[in-house]
Amino acid sequence: MIGRLLSFAYGLLAYVLFLMAFLYSVGFVGNFAVPKSIDSGPVLPLGNALTIDAALLALFAIQHSVMARRGFKQWWTRIVPEPIERSTYVLISSLLLALLFWQWRPILAVVWEIESPLIRAVVQTMFWLGWLVVLLSTFMIDHFELFGLRQVYFHLMGKKAAAPAFVTPGFYRLVRHPILLGFLISFWAAPTMTAGRAIFAVATTAYMVAAIQLEERDLIETFGDAYREYRKRVAMLIPRPKPK
Repeated sequence: MIGRLLSFAYGLLAYVLFLMAFLYSVGFVGNFAVPKSIDSGPVLPLGNALTIDAALLALFAIQHSVMARRGFKQWWTRIVPEPIERSTYVLISSLLLALLFWQWRPILAVVWEIESPLIRAVVQTMFWLGWLVVLLSTFMIDHFELFGLRQVYFHLMGKKAAAPAFVTPGFYRLVRHPILLGFLISFWAAPTMTAGRAIFAVATTAYMVAAIQLEERDLIETFGDAYREYRKRVAMLIPRPKPK
């Protein structure tokens, strides 16, 4: 029972750190309400800033992709107990995000700046809508399973959590990856786009498109023809009109 309590406390800690990282990321990308944002901090020569920022993005991308793969999970759960495997993934991802927020170096050259107050307001609204899409999309599937709480709770109760079912509710009927679509909207919806934020947006867009290929390979292995059919019917990121 002590082990189960410790596992639950560990999962709860990982979830709290995720929430903190998620909330901080809104202010980081949007340049408000946080002590260190994407366009603040020490300004370095361009080459130095690019090297540091690229390394931070690559570190997060490698961890995020490798630890999410089925083969890695099968090996990893020989070391880390299965009930806390997802929480460990969430914890490491959150810590790497914190490192990125802390060490990111701004590149302040302006790529574009929208002058019209009306259009700026529209773009800023899109920024917030993107984050809302991200959050709502997690609850449309299983938010607490996605971030490890469901697994440690069932372990605490002495039960084994059932394997996630293949469901396509809400936004998932429009695109296959609404969480990533929400991130992309928020990253690109910038009334003032600096070179640093543009690099961040380009890099994360490229990573997400590449990561989808790996994720969908795992989903096909897990759900078989059901996911193949879903992939034929529903667009990856950009909603498309339904055939008449």
